[in-house]
Amino acid sequence: MLFAERFFQTMIAKLSKKINKIKKKDTSFKRLAENRYAKFQYEILETIEAGIELLGTEVKSIRNGKANLRDGYCSFRNGEILLMNVHISPHKNVGTFFNHDPLRHRKLLLHKKEIIKIKSTTEKKGLTIIPLSIYLKGSWIKLTIGIGKGKKLHDKRQSDKQKDINKEIKTALKR
Repeated sequence: MLFAERFFQTMIAKLSKKINKIKKKDTSFKRLAENRYAKFQYEILETIEAGIELLGTEVKSIRNGKANLRDGYCSFRNGEILLMNVHISPHKNVGTFFNHDPLRHRKLLLHKKEIIKIKSTTEKKGLTIIPLSIYLKGSWIKLTIGIGKGKKLHDKRQSDKQKDINKEIKTALKR
């Protein structure tokens, strides 16, 4: 009887260690595509994490890093938020019949309350919704969208000057 109890205790300990390793792997974060140009063009006021409704070939292409967010934006249609003008290249190992349209509109997966909140803020203040990055969160592909206000030319110059000043300060502090 003692042998059986020890055996089961060791098995339970080993299983709990495996479960803890699996839980740690689920919180992994891997950036797949990023829209750096958006931070130059827009002043980002708020960011939101959203899921994307994708096809199988789109998932394969995104995991291979074949997504381009540069010209992307989001719009509202029938109480949903759609991701528009984001180019996800067709997967090369699939026939043309089964592949997806690279510029198709993709539905963003958000709660109804979040959609209503985003819609009200963008309509009131004249803001836009921009995709900022696509990343893996565990095994799910997520999208970070930003609510931002377009920068004018003088704002862009000011932000460039501020970046240069910060670089000079950092180099001076290193010396």
